[in-house]
Amino acid sequence: MKTYLDCIPCFMHQALRAAKMATADETAIKEILDRTGEMIKTIPMQATPAETGMMVYRIVKEVTGVDDPYKAIKRKHIAEAKSIYPELEELVQNSNDKLLTAIRVAIAGNVIDLGINKTFDIVSDVKKIMHQEFGIFDYEAFKQILDKAENILYLGDNAGESVFDKLLIKALKKPVKYAVRSVPIINDTTMDDAIESGLDKVAELIDSGSEAPGIILNQCSAAFHEIFNHADLVISKGQGNYEGLSDCNRQVFFMLKAKCAVISGHLGVQEGAIILKQYNGGRL
Repeated sequence: MKTYLDCIPCFMHQALRAAKMATADETAIKEILDRTGEMIKTIPMQATPAETGMMVYRIVKEVTGVDDPYKAIKRKHIAEAKSIYPELEELVQNSNDKLLTAIRVAIAGNVIDLGINKTFDIVSDVKKIMHQEFGIFDYEAFKQILDKAENILYLGDNAGESVFDKLLIKALKKPVKYAVRSVPIINDTTMDDAIESGLDKVAELIDSGSEAPGIILNQCSAAFHEIFNHADLVISKGQGNYEGLSDCNRQVFFMLKAKCAVISGHLGVQEGAIILKQYNGGRL
């Protein structure tokens, strides 16, 4: 997925927000904004937004020396998600279609996104999504692939939503490898975050090799490529992973909430739609 003009103000907002998370020094914050502006002037529009996001956060780290400005808020979101996990687990267990309910729960967790200029309330947003119609709903295709799959690659997104991913991983009832970011970026899930969420109890945790807020294949490790290419089923959570994989050359099932006009337009849905989309390779 290429960069759109509407992405550019978002990059600047991300830079400002991350800078304020990292430091109260206004001189440093101004330097981050200046450097981000200069960087944006030269980025190719064919680059994915996730690639540019990676460069924004490198600038924040270089100027402030803080490599995980969202560390405290990630802990907060994981704790909040854990606090409602038992209620959601009961909801899945009592539902007529446990797999579909677990998918809804996993997508509901995707509201926890600090890369997007949106506010959210975990509990109310989850309750809303549990009854929301899908904008794209390739559930039958998903079940068919899942039924035949012997191994699954699950691409994680935000730290808080990784708690919700546990319910879906359990419902899949197949061996799962769960891929995390190599370094802290925005509030995305790192290895430490995934362990704090308890994902090591339900899946094998792997490092994608990607330092971007999304899977950028040409930046991932050879080990990840081997797993990605040979997985029977790939589940991609969130907008950043969608940005990076929307023109990859293999089948992927995207699960996300379309939280901005650029993503919703790319998918052909209304902003705010929830998505379970089968992608078969080539361009969308």
